[in-house]
Amino acid sequence: MNSIIHVLHTGTCIMDRAIAFYDETRQLILFDDLSIEDRIELPVSAYIIEHPKGMILFDTGWHERLRTHQEEHLEPFAYALFRGTLPEGESINEHLTRLNIQSKDIDYVILSHLHSDHVSGVKHVHDAKKIIASNIEMEYAKTGLGYIPSMWDGVEINPFEFKPIPFGPYKQGLDLYDDGSVYIVYTPGHTAGQCSLLVQTIHGWVLLVSDVGYANSSWDEGVLPGTFVSKEDAIQSMKWVEEFKQRDDCYQVIINHEPSIQPHVIGTMSLTS
Repeated sequence: MNSIIHVLHTGTCIMDRAIAFYDETRQLILFDDLSIEDRIELPVSAYIIEHPKGMILFDTGWHERLRTHQEEHLEPFAYALFRGTLPEGESINEHLTRLNIQSKDIDYVILSHLHSDHVSGVKHVHDAKKIIASNIEMEYAKTGLGYIPSMWDGVEINPFEFKPIPFGPYKQGLDLYDDGSVYIVYTPGHTAGQCSLLVQTIHGWVLLVSDVGYANSSWDEGVLPGTFVSKEDAIQSMKWVEEFKQRDDCYQVIINHEPSIQPHVIGTMSLTS
Protein backbone atom coordinates (compact mmCIF):
# COMPACT_ATOMS: atom_id res chain seq x y z
CA MET A 1 0.00 0.00 0.00
CA ASN A 2 1.41 3.35 -1.05
CA SER A 3 1.36 6.49 1.08
CA ILE A 4 1.54 10.22 0.41
CA ILE A 5 4.16 12.06 2.49
CA HIS A 6 3.96 15.78 3.29
CA VAL A 7 7.44 17.01 4.26
CA LEU A 8 6.93 20.07 6.46
CA HIS A 9 9.12 22.67 8.12
CA THR A 10 8.10 23.51 11.67
CA GLY A 11 10.60 26.25 12.40
CA THR A 12 14.36 26.15 12.86
CA CYS A 13 16.97 25.56 15.54
CA ILE A 14 19.96 27.90 16.01
CA MET A 15 22.92 26.45 17.85
CA ASP A 16 26.61 25.70 18.09
CA ARG A 17 27.74 23.45 15.24
CA ALA A 18 29.10 20.98 17.80
CA ILE A 19 25.55 20.12 18.93
CA ALA A 20 24.73 18.81 15.46
CA PHE A 21 28.08 17.48 14.26
CA TYR A 22 30.38 15.51 16.55
CA ASP A 23 33.87 16.98 16.90
CA GLU A 24 35.97 15.49 19.67
CA THR A 25 38.51 18.31 19.30
CA ARG A 26 36.00 21.10 19.96
CA GLN A 27 34.34 22.08 23.22
CA LEU A 28 30.63 22.92 23.17
CA ILE A 29 29.97 26.67 23.42
CA LEU A 30 26.91 28.07 25.20
CA PHE A 31 24.54 30.06 23.00
CA ASP A 32 25.21 33.46 24.56
CA ASP A 33 28.95 32.96 24.02
CA LEU A 34 28.63 32.01 20.35
CA SER A 35 29.77 34.43 17.69
CA ILE A 36 27.51 34.88 14.68
CA GLU A 37 30.06 32.90 12.64
CA ASP A 38 29.89 29.95 15.06
CA ARG A 39 26.11 29.63 14.91
CA ILE A 40 24.29 27.35 12.50
CA GLU A 41 20.56 27.40 11.76
CA LEU A 42 18.90 24.16 10.70
CA PRO A 43 15.28 23.40 9.81
CA VAL A 44 13.06 21.41 12.15
CA SER A 45 10.88 19.02 10.17
CA ALA A 46 7.72 17.01 10.72
CA TYR A 47 5.87 14.71 8.36
CA ILE A 48 2.23 13.98 7.62
CA ILE A 49 1.69 10.59 6.01
CA GLU A 50 -1.57 9.77 4.25
CA HIS A 51 -1.84 5.98 4.33
CA PRO A 52 -4.80 4.10 2.86
CA LYS A 53 -5.56 2.83 6.38
CA GLY A 54 -5.19 6.13 8.21
CA MET A 55 -3.40 9.40 8.86
CA ILE A 56 0.05 9.45 10.51
CA LEU A 57 2.10 12.32 11.95
CA PHE A 58 5.81 11.69 12.47
CA ASP A 59 7.23 14.17 15.00
CA THR A 60 5.60 17.47 15.91
CA GLY A 61 8.18 20.27 15.64
CA TRP A 62 7.94 23.38 17.81
CA HIS A 63 4.91 24.44 19.83
CA GLU A 64 3.54 27.95 19.21
CA ARG A 65 4.49 28.82 22.78
CA LEU A 66 8.06 29.07 21.51
CA ARG A 67 7.12 32.39 19.85
CA THR A 68 6.08 34.11 23.06
CA HIS A 69 7.63 32.23 26.01
CA GLN A 70 10.74 30.61 24.59
CA GLU A 71 12.91 30.69 27.69
CA GLU A 72 10.16 29.20 29.85
CA HIS A 73 9.22 26.60 27.22
CA LEU A 74 12.80 25.38 26.67
CA GLU A 75 13.72 25.57 30.37
CA PRO A 76 17.18 26.72 31.55
CA PHE A 77 19.43 23.90 30.32
CA ALA A 78 18.18 23.84 26.72
CA TYR A 79 17.84 27.63 26.56
CA ALA A 80 21.51 27.94 27.48
CA LEU A 81 22.46 25.78 24.48
CA PHE A 82 20.20 26.79 21.61
CA ARG A 83 17.26 28.86 20.38
CA GLY A 84 14.32 28.04 18.16
CA THR A 85 12.33 30.01 15.62
CA LEU A 86 8.75 29.33 14.51
CA PRO A 87 7.51 31.59 11.70
CA GLU A 88 3.79 32.17 11.35
CA GLY A 89 2.10 29.32 9.55
CA GLU A 90 4.75 26.71 10.40
CA SER A 91 3.49 25.13 13.63
CA ILE A 92 2.05 21.65 13.19
CA ASN A 93 -1.28 23.11 14.31
CA GLU A 94 -1.17 25.65 11.47
CA HIS A 95 -0.06 23.04 8.92
CA LEU A 96 -2.99 20.82 9.85
CA THR A 97 -5.41 23.73 9.51
CA ARG A 98 -4.01 24.52 6.06
CA LEU A 99 -4.47 20.90 4.99
CA ASN A 100 -8.00 20.71 6.46
CA ILE A 101 -6.96 17.97 8.87
CA GLN A 102 -8.26 17.88 12.43
CA SER A 103 -5.84 16.52 15.00
CA LYS A 104 -8.54 14.24 16.43
CA ASP A 105 -8.63 12.46 13.06
CA ILE A 106 -4.92 11.54 13.15
CA ASP A 107 -4.65 7.80 13.75
CA TYR A 108 -1.02 7.76 14.91
CA VAL A 109 1.35 10.44 16.15
CA ILE A 110 4.76 8.72 16.13
CA LEU A 111 7.53 10.41 18.10
CA SER A 112 10.97 9.48 16.79
CA HIS A 113 12.44 10.45 20.17
CA LEU A 114 11.59 12.88 22.93
CA HIS A 115 14.06 15.71 22.38
CA SER A 116 12.43 19.13 22.41
CA ASP A 117 12.46 19.95 18.68
CA HIS A 118 10.66 16.67 17.94
CA VAL A 119 8.11 16.63 20.77
CA SER A 120 7.52 20.31 21.57
CA GLY A 121 4.35 20.52 19.46
CA VAL A 122 2.73 17.35 20.80
CA LYS A 123 0.18 19.28 22.85
CA HIS A 124 -1.18 20.71 19.58
CA VAL A 125 -2.22 17.15 18.68
CA HIS A 126 -3.02 15.82 22.16
CA ASP A 127 -6.41 14.53 20.99
CA ALA A 128 -5.03 12.33 18.20
CA LYS A 129 -6.31 8.77 18.35
CA LYS A 130 -2.96 7.36 19.49
CA ILE A 131 0.40 8.96 20.34
CA ILE A 132 3.30 6.54 20.58
CA ALA A 133 7.01 6.41 21.35
CA SER A 134 9.28 3.46 22.05
CA ASN A 135 9.26 2.09 25.58
CA ILE A 136 13.07 2.39 25.64
CA GLU A 137 12.90 6.09 24.81
CA MET A 138 10.17 6.81 27.32
CA GLU A 139 12.06 5.07 30.09
CA TYR A 140 15.35 6.80 29.28
CA ALA A 141 13.65 10.21 29.13
CA LYS A 142 12.79 9.91 32.82
CA THR A 143 16.42 10.47 33.81
CA GLY A 144 18.35 11.23 30.62
CA LEU A 145 19.97 14.61 29.98
CA GLY A 146 18.37 16.98 27.48
CA TYR A 147 14.70 16.05 27.94
CA ILE A 148 11.95 18.50 28.90
CA PRO A 149 9.03 16.44 30.29
CA SER A 150 6.85 19.54 30.70
CA MET A 151 6.48 19.53 26.90
CA TRP A 152 4.42 16.34 27.05
CA ASP A 153 3.03 16.68 30.55
CA GLY A 154 -0.66 15.72 30.50
CA VAL A 155 -0.41 14.08 27.06
CA GLU A 156 -1.06 10.34 26.88
CA ILE A 157 1.97 8.85 25.11
CA ASN A 158 1.67 5.10 24.67
CA PRO A 159 4.91 3.09 24.81
CA PHE A 160 5.42 0.32 22.29
CA GLU A 161 7.89 -2.54 22.34
CA PHE A 162 10.18 -3.43 19.46
CA LYS A 163 9.59 -6.63 17.56
CA PRO A 164 11.58 -8.38 14.82
CA ILE A 165 11.26 -6.67 11.42
CA PRO A 166 13.24 -7.05 8.15
CA PHE A 167 14.91 -3.64 8.45
CA GLY A 168 17.26 -1.62 10.64
CA PRO A 169 20.71 -2.00 12.19
CA TYR A 170 19.30 -4.46 14.73
CA LYS A 171 16.27 -5.71 12.75
CA GLN A 172 13.98 -4.35 15.46
CA GLY A 173 10.97 -2.08 15.13
CA LEU A 174 7.25 -2.24 14.46
CA ASP A 175 5.20 -3.10 11.37
CA LEU A 176 2.61 -0.41 12.03
CA TYR A 177 -0.29 -1.86 10.01
CA ASP A 178 0.97 -5.47 9.84
CA ASP A 179 1.08 -5.27 6.06
CA GLY A 180 4.69 -4.27 5.31
CA SER A 181 3.81 -0.74 4.15
CA VAL A 182 5.01 1.35 7.13
CA TYR A 183 7.78 0.32 9.51
CA ILE A 184 8.97 2.05 12.64
CA VAL A 185 12.69 1.19 12.64
CA TYR A 186 14.85 1.11 15.76
CA THR A 187 17.88 3.34 15.01
CA PRO A 188 19.45 4.12 18.39
CA GLY A 189 22.59 6.04 19.23
CA HIS A 190 21.60 9.69 19.31
CA THR A 191 19.13 8.65 22.00
CA ALA A 192 18.49 5.27 23.59
CA GLY A 193 15.16 4.63 21.88
CA GLN A 194 15.30 6.74 18.72
CA CYS A 195 13.31 5.47 15.75
CA SER A 196 13.19 6.19 12.05
CA LEU A 197 10.16 5.69 9.81
CA LEU A 198 10.16 3.64 6.60
CA VAL A 199 7.23 4.35 4.30
CA GLN A 200 6.25 2.71 1.02
CA THR A 201 5.25 5.19 -1.70
CA ILE A 202 4.43 4.89 -5.37
CA HIS A 203 8.10 5.71 -6.07
CA GLY A 204 9.57 3.19 -3.62
CA TRP A 205 10.69 3.34 0.00
CA VAL A 206 11.12 6.71 1.70
CA LEU A 207 13.19 6.61 4.89
CA LEU A 208 12.69 9.40 7.43
CA VAL A 209 15.78 9.04 9.62
CA SER A 210 15.12 11.60 12.36
CA ASP A 211 18.52 12.44 13.96
CA VAL A 212 20.56 9.42 12.93
CA GLY A 213 22.52 12.22 11.26
CA TYR A 214 21.83 15.94 11.23
CA ALA A 215 22.44 16.65 7.55
CA ASN A 216 23.61 15.06 4.31
CA SER A 217 27.14 16.06 5.27
CA SER A 218 26.86 13.64 8.19
CA TRP A 219 27.14 10.81 5.66
CA ASP A 220 29.39 12.60 3.18
CA GLU A 221 31.94 13.25 5.93
CA GLY A 222 31.12 10.35 8.28
CA VAL A 223 30.15 12.66 11.15
CA LEU A 224 27.95 11.41 13.98
CA PRO A 225 25.35 13.59 15.72
CA GLY A 226 26.97 15.99 18.15
CA THR A 227 25.29 14.27 21.08
CA PHE A 228 24.76 10.55 21.50
CA VAL A 229 24.20 8.08 24.33
CA SER A 230 25.99 5.22 22.53
CA LYS A 231 28.71 5.81 19.98
CA GLU A 232 28.57 2.18 18.86
CA ASP A 233 24.82 2.33 18.26
CA ALA A 234 25.14 5.68 16.49
CA ILE A 235 27.73 4.23 14.12
CA GLN A 236 25.64 1.12 13.44
CA SER A 237 22.52 3.16 12.73
CA MET A 238 24.40 5.46 10.37
CA LYS A 239 25.95 2.49 8.55
CA TRP A 240 22.55 0.91 8.06
CA VAL A 241 21.07 4.11 6.63
CA GLU A 242 24.01 4.42 4.23
CA GLU A 243 23.47 0.83 3.09
CA PHE A 244 19.72 1.35 2.69
CA LYS A 245 20.32 4.42 0.53
CA GLN A 246 22.01 2.18 -2.03
CA ARG A 247 19.00 -0.08 -2.52
CA ASP A 248 17.29 0.06 -5.90
CA ASP A 249 13.90 0.33 -4.20
CA CYS A 250 14.93 3.25 -1.96
CA TYR A 251 13.48 6.43 -3.44
CA GLN A 252 14.67 8.95 -0.86
CA VAL A 253 16.29 9.28 2.55
CA ILE A 254 15.23 12.43 4.39
CA ILE A 255 17.20 13.76 7.34
CA ASN A 256 15.16 15.89 9.72
CA HIS A 257 17.53 18.87 9.82
CA GLU A 258 19.03 18.80 6.31
CA PRO A 259 19.09 22.45 5.06
CA SER A 260 18.58 21.57 1.39
CA ILE A 261 15.30 19.73 2.01
CA GLN A 262 12.39 22.04 1.24
CA PRO A 263 8.74 21.38 2.08
CA HIS A 264 7.21 19.16 -0.59
CA VAL A 265 4.86 16.27 -1.18
CA ILE A 266 6.01 12.79 -2.15
CA GLY A 267 3.42 10.79 -4.08
CA THR A 268 0.31 11.62 -6.05
CA MET A 269 -3.46 11.86 -5.70
CA SER A 270 -3.26 13.40 -2.23
CA LEU A 271 -6.49 13.29 -0.25
CA THR A 272 -5.90 16.68 1.39
CA SER A 273 -4.07 18.94 -1.05
